[in-house]
Amino acid sequence: MSKSTEKALLPAGLTDSLHPDASFEADIRERLVSAFVGRGFDRVAPPLVEFEDNLLAGTGTAMAGQTFRLMDPVSQRMMGLRADITPQVARIATTRLSHVERPLRLCYAGEVLRIKGSQLRPERQFTQAGAELIGTASPEADAEMVLTAAETLSGLGIQDIKVNLCQPTLIPYVMDALGIQGDDAVQFRAAFDSKDAAEVKTLSKDLSPDARTLLSELLAASGPVEIVAPKIKALPLSGDAAAARDALLETVALIEAGDPALDLTLDVVENRGFEYHSGVTFTLFAPGVRGELGSGGRYQAGLNDSENSGEAATGFTLFLDSILRALEPGEAMPKVYLPAKTSRADSQVVRDQGYRTLQGHTDDGDINVAATRLGCSHIWLGGDIKPLGTV
Repeated sequence: MSKSTEKALLPAGLTDSLHPDASFEADIRERLVSAFVGRGFDRVAPPLVEFEDNLLAGTGTAMAGQTFRLMDPVSQRMMGLRADITPQVARIATTRLSHVERPLRLCYAGEVLRIKGSQLRPERQFTQAGAELIGTASPEADAEMVLTAAETLSGLGIQDIKVNLCQPTLIPYVMDALGIQGDDAVQFRAAFDSKDAAEVKTLSKDLSPDARTLLSELLAASGPVEIVAPKIKALPLSGDAAAARDALLETVALIEAGDPALDLTLDVVENRGFEYHSGVTFTLFAPGVRGELGSGGRYQAGLNDSENSGEAATGFTLFLDSILRALEPGEAMPKVYLPAKTSRADSQVVRDQGYRTLQGHTDDGDINVAATRLGCSHIWLGGDIKPLGTV
């Protein structure tokens, strides 16, 4: 391996973003945030690195296995490099902005770094953009966030967006009601996560016939909302399980009222990726696009320690790498070659007309050749912008 090749080698999951991809991503990121701000969300910008005990508290606990650690040479305390921005926004809301009137709307965009990628997202460094609604537990808030995420993606030109809604607390509540605890509960949870009907049947063999039927019906409750919602509504649930089911169905009804054309599916047993969530969750997809476009749902914002049980919140995170795969890059802004000694005032005139400018420094040779070599499509000459080759 040559020295130049070795210098270009990057760790797995990390890449250099070059022109025009870097410009395209920056443009999409700002368009996303602008859409959030236009809907009343205030932008915040947390730091890349925080003290480990703060970063991984509360909602951040779920990202402990994905977080790079390093020692702060100033404080001699361990720090973590963020693997997700949502816990940071939750910290800001419940500390720096604890005095602000609720519900509080915050949005963000920034890069995260994870220890390892996944099968669908092998990238370890990527950009997140998202919004959080903190201080309300209403189904209307859940529906607002789903609709905001879908509308924002549609505004970029992404077609046929699909939203999969889940209720990760439902299965734990059902297991509690059935007296399934300890190692048995762990085994059931793993079987539900893998959608293993045979394993669920085996684990249920000592339960009552009604319990076995209920667990089987829950496992099968996955698919288009118009088919699955009536089945879920008819399930013989009570207590916390019934309340969780009803919250999901109420949120679905609000989303359908807000956007009847939105493609919704339900999966009441899905839990993976939503370990810290405490209510309705959702994932956004687009046909033919690798990886989810975004995900979100209800959680408790705050440290969740003995003195702070957290604050009701819901939100979502959009993933720029998946979004960029769903979009066609726009045409690059034309670049105009400015011959040597072009005045600064003239160069501004060109930029005011929507062009990029590239200043030449010498008059040697044919300016067409110079402009072509430097990737320009036009030349500024005689007070006018002329297409390359017409000079």
